[in-house]
Amino acid sequence: MDNKHKVELNIEGRTLKLEQGLFAEQSTGAVLASFGDTVVLATCVMSDQKRDGIDFFPLSVDYEEKFYATGKIKGSRFIKREGQPSENAILTSRLIDRPLRPLFPKDMRNDVQIISMALSADMEVEPGITAINAASAALVVSGIPFDGPVGAVRIGYINDDNNEKKLIVNPTYEQIEKGFLDLVVVGTKDAITMVEAGAKEVPEDVLLQALEIAHTHIKKLCALQEELRAKIAPKTISYESVDINKDVYDAVNNSVNDEAFDNVKGKTKAEIKVKLHEIEDQVISKLQSEIDAEKFSEKKIKEVLSEKFEKRMRYNILEKEIRVDGRKLDEIRPVSCMTGVLPRTHGSAIFQRGQTQALTITTLGSPGAAQIIDTMDEDSVKRYMHHYNFPPFSTGEAKPLRGASRREIGHGALAERALVPVIPDKDVFPYTIRLVSEILSCNGSSSMASVCGSTLSLMDAGVPIKKPVSGIAMGLVTGENGAFKILSDIQGVEDFAGDMDFKVTGTSDGITALQMDIKVKGLSLDIMRKALNQAKQGRDFILQKMLECLPDTKSELSKYAPLIMSIQIDPDQIRDVIGKGGETIQKIIADTGVEIDIEDSGLVVITSPNQESGLKAADIVRSITYIPKAGEKFKAKIVKLMEFGAFAEFAPGKEGLIHISQLSKNRVVNFFIVLYLFFT
Repeated sequence: MDNKHKVELNIEGRTLKLEQGLFAEQSTGAVLASFGDTVVLATCVMSDQKRDGIDFFPLSVDYEEKFYATGKIKGSRFIKREGQPSENAILTSRLIDRPLRPLFPKDMRNDVQIISMALSADMEVEPGITAINAASAALVVSGIPFDGPVGAVRIGYINDDNNEKKLIVNPTYEQIEKGFLDLVVVGTKDAITMVEAGAKEVPEDVLLQALEIAHTHIKKLCALQEELRAKIAPKTISYESVDINKDVYDAVNNSVNDEAFDNVKGKTKAEIKVKLHEIEDQVISKLQSEIDAEKFSEKKIKEVLSEKFEKRMRYNILEKEIRVDGRKLDEIRPVSCMTGVLPRTHGSAIFQRGQTQALTITTLGSPGAAQIIDTMDEDSVKRYMHHYNFPPFSTGEAKPLRGASRREIGHGALAERALVPVIPDKDVFPYTIRLVSEILSCNGSSSMASVCGSTLSLMDAGVPIKKPVSGIAMGLVTGENGAFKILSDIQGVEDFAGDMDFKVTGTSDGITALQMDIKVKGLSLDIMRKALNQAKQGRDFILQKMLECLPDTKSELSKYAPLIMSIQIDPDQIRDVIGKGGETIQKIIADTGVEIDIEDSGLVVITSPNQESGLKAADIVRSITYIPKAGEKFKAKIVKLMEFGAFAEFAPGKEGLIHISQLSKNRVVNFFIVLYLFFT
């Protein structure tokens, strides 16, 4: 601890502290970041040797939630230790990973592991932003080859005291919940590198203002980390660059010219692969017959040819505005939609754009089917959820099926966030809603297909969404001297070889979600402005195609969907409905076959498999909570005879005295009588 170094920065009234030399001295780099009472420890470790036999940079990033950070003990009765990461932790890990990964050397194959641990959380500001800044700072002071630093900022859009909307930096949980925008922006001192947002129909110009404000603070955060690095003066760690065989490049370049790749075109993956394989076969056959076959392996030759194809594709886009499938830069692939494709589900739809096809199913359940969230900083109930599945057959591959990957969780969260603003309020539509998007075929932008398919599926199920939502993925190709071209609706090969994956969802009135990842060092606001405007045109086109398939939400729910009705009772009467030890409510459930959920406000929600059972249960609840009025008629059961009269049960658990003077003077056939009860 003798070599401790610290820097500080005030961000809109809160102080961010970065400290090095305090913890984790055996890691390659470690920084303790404090933002208010939120404390995150970020560490990074680089292996001494490169990993052989791989063609990618082996980076792993984990964000760990610790329940002790908020003074909590895990809710499970049997498991108190933190187990597999929550969905929020996985999404935060992805937020850390995505802006850092492009800034490592492309020819490095040494393992790098980044772990960020939330040690303390003040429950005011979400700790994920602090974790991103801490991870970047840990890399900066480590000496690991890294073209950083990056800074991260969260931006909100709220109503101020004068009820006027304004953008704010680092909003609290409450401000995010009540506000119109939750925007995470990461960038270097020169440009923005990652964007993630959920919004309530925010206009494009407001979003651009938010990005501009964010980058102002990002520059300060980068300067803070550079100040820390200057104090420590770490030595850059050397690494063994991945082998680049110049002889193979020269031999391939002599065997095939760039113009040969102009014929590698097609509207499907298969068409492109066939034409590319033809070139590969010719070059491999020629080189292996004329030169050393061991030196010129198929793998090395294919790698060089793939790189040449990508470069030629980028050249054709930049110089000729020609895409591999012949589309214009802003042209959308053919769109087709179908609804009601599955007979017994509550709602279903297929959305297809080009070769990308998503089947989304809506399932409606009782309020009791809502998901209970138990994480480090959140105890809540979630009544709307979206799950995304990406089976291997969707890309024509054969792979083992495992649990949901981080990518699947991330894409599901993006689609969920896109639709949150249009999901009906609970008092309007009390159902729990689960959407599942099955990607049946993928050639780019499957997450946006799941958004479009989900909108149609909800409408098919009769869910009264506020507005339909569509989505589109935008691409980018950059060249020398600031040249660039923006692509609408990118397919797989354009995503892989391009410089940006920019996903935008929204209604006709504004943006509901945003996600941007780039492979270059950053984007200017001018490029983002043009990308957003072009995305708006694409979203509107796709939305029109969706509405041609299903113009309005269906007026009735599926006959297979549960029936839900609600009754508002006085909160003081909740105990009457529940009964001693739950006896009353359990009897109602057993007699009618319904589910009953009671909220603290006195809202009783009855979920029934059919109308008859639901009405029966509702009548029982009403009778239990009914407060009688003078002059009303009841069919009552005589439960006790006395000399001065009889006690009659006119509702479950409610009795009234019938004075002897009010009884019939004639013989009563049975103990069920029609009477008037008078109450004073």
